[in-house]
Amino acid sequence: MRGVFITFEGGDGAGKTTQVRLLEEWLTERGQEVVRTFEPGATPLGAEVRKLLLHGGDEIGAIDPRAEALLYAADRAQHVAQVVKPALARGAAVVQDRYIDSSLAYQGAGRVLQVDDVRRISDWAAVGLWPELTVLLDIDAETAAERRRQRGGADDRLEAEAVEFHEAVREAFRGFADADPRRFLKLDASRSIEELQQAIRARVASLLDD
Repeated sequence: MRGVFITFEGGDGAGKTTQVRLLEEWLTERGQEVVRTFEPGATPLGAEVRKLLLHGGDEIGAIDPRAEALLYAADRAQHVAQVVKPALARGAAVVQDRYIDSSLAYQGAGRVLQVDDVRRISDWAAVGLWPELTVLLDIDAETAAERRRQRGGADDRLEAEAVEFHEAVREAFRGFADADPRRFLKLDASRSIEELQQAIRARVASLLDD
């Protein structure tokens, strides 16, 4: 078995967690070691960064967009060094919820920053490591918001943004996928869980069989 890096992207409520779990189960059944992980917050350092980014209260006030981008990059640098690269080196499949494309969409398109600036910061933090496959679960902002309401719990800082923010993020994701079809698998997240997983498994199988 060779190491392979697969990421999942899309708006909150698109169903990434479910599809990541199902892919992990399938790969494990095939005899592949799987490291299932996420950003931000999958390392001890990252967990502290996540608290600041997503759940920081009034005591820290508004986070400047540049500070936000740099905090995500710090989490990513630690995560790649501590989790992702060691797993790939020993031949594991890394299946990850969110990566650089989320920074480009949320901090670039969603905020006031230039996407190219965010890309340079993120690429440097990740030591140039990009996934072989990125699954984009595409969903409109209003449907995603309804799914989050049904899920319950309080929205984090990004989830609580206005619908216009989430639509801008969605359009950014779609643009990334259209520009790089070799890396991306763009799927309509309104399809059934089973249909989505079948499409994902087919693409991953072709990747592993190369």
